[in-house]
Amino acid sequence: MDQIARTPKDIGTVLRNARKAQGLTQGELAARAGVWQRTVSNIETSSSGAKLETVFDLLAALDLELHIVPRSKMKPGDLEDIF
Repeated sequence: MDQIARTPKDIGTVLRNARKAQGLTQGELAARAGVWQRTVSNIETSSSGAKLETVFDLLAALDLELHIVPRSKMKPGDLEDIF
């Protein structure tokens, strides 16, 4: 499950998709990560700034890790290759 996340909203989407793929509720994920359910909701919807430590707690609870790689760069012609 490789996904690109470039914004807080993207991180929230990745976490939500992973949580749902594992069949977990926000409350169950929160319990695993040691945070409040509301915190999970806020991060998934990027409603408020989240502490980096909390994001890592959620990643660990979902058995995920973060890989840092150089940002991909697309050229206008690359889009045509997709279609």
